[in-house]
Amino acid sequence: MSQPGIVYVVDDDVSVRESLELLVRWAGWQPRTFASARPFLNQPVERVPCCLILDVGLPDLNGLDVQQRLMARPDLPVIFITGQADVPMTVRAMKAGAAEFLTKPFDDEVLLTAVRRALESSDMVQRETAELETLRDRYASLTRREREVMNLIVAGLLNKQVGVELGTSEVTVKAHRGRVMQKMRAASFADLVRISSRLDPVSAKR
Repeated sequence: MSQPGIVYVVDDDVSVRESLELLVRWAGWQPRTFASARPFLNQPVERVPCCLILDVGLPDLNGLDVQQRLMARPDLPVIFITGQADVPMTVRAMKAGAAEFLTKPFDDEVLLTAVRRALESSDMVQRETAELETLRDRYASLTRREREVMNLIVAGLLNKQVGVELGTSEVTVKAHRGRVMQKMRAASFADLVRISSRLDPVSAKR
């Protein structure tokens, strides 16, 4: 990671918050602590590698409900902590994508390992998201005809076949193909196919 990760802590027990804040800071990460769920949900989550240590039993919202509200943030892994775990609760949290589910009291090293893995996962998701946004911007820079040519050649059509399909000459198709490769910064045809597969939901609509 290029910068220290942020670890959000939401727990209504002040002693737990303070001990976790010290532990997180000692490990070299940036702690952000909250006594309840709503203040955390109401503030913008920073776009850096981050994770959330979340108590299940909170005074305003149940921790599992908070997790549901964060489904749109796959780059914010959730580590649950609770003093009253049961099997159905654990299963529900893990099925919803929780990174870890720890029962108090837990070993500091176990928690730090979970946080380290969660931050690495967050970093990877954010990098992939940034790369996809860049590819979408490049695709948006293509003209309508260039998009048509790109979609047909990655579907396996030869330049001549693309020309027949679009009612244009093979020479013109080659010119469009060259501009597509340049604008998409594709190093090879295989690279263009890979890019197209990542953009599939976007390119299918254009």
